[in-house]
Amino acid sequence: MKRPLAINKEVRLHKKRYIVSKTDTKGIITYSNDYFSEISGYTEEELIGYPHSIVRHPDMPKVAFKLMWEVIEQNKNFIAIVKNLTKDGSYYWVVTDFESKIDSTTKQIISHTAFRKAAPRKAIAAIEPIYAKLLELEKEGGMEASEKFLHDYLKQNNITYDDFINKIAGNNGLFKLFFQAMKKLFP
Repeated sequence: MKRPLAINKEVRLHKKRYIVSKTDTKGIITYSNDYFSEISGYTEEELIGYPHSIVRHPDMPKVAFKLMWEVIEQNKNFIAIVKNLTKDGSYYWVVTDFESKIDSTTKQIISHTAFRKAAPRKAIAAIEPIYAKLLELEKEGGMEASEKFLHDYLKQNNITYDDFINKIAGNNGLFKLFFQAMKKLFP
């Protein structure tokens, strides 16, 4: 499936609806809820069996996904603010919580589930310039340069990545509660 060209048109998400998708350990979509199809513009048939990266917006720095994979492959939750791409090239912003599912017998990760909600405007405003800088550094010096910048930025601000995301999202624990509730609905 060919990725669309990005256009400067935002799709606003409903604040009380959520997107859920599941992938295998390689990032291939195995499940998508109706709202994911509605927002992304893809049918369920166009999503299932394809890499989740089909909705990766070119404004997203690669280092963000490198960090995500490093964390979720350790069976740790990862929350991020992500700009996604729709089938027609539009975009939408989400706060995403990635969770791994473990096989009870082998204790190996067998899948990943992503729960998404509309990102707050102030979180988008805070993260956009950071993502732009990371992209610029990736173009100039590769992912290593953007990764160094991100680590240095967090260290200079004496904050962890998780605390940084929680701070800019301004959620006061509400996203965490929301994601916990969603995980009960989609075991």
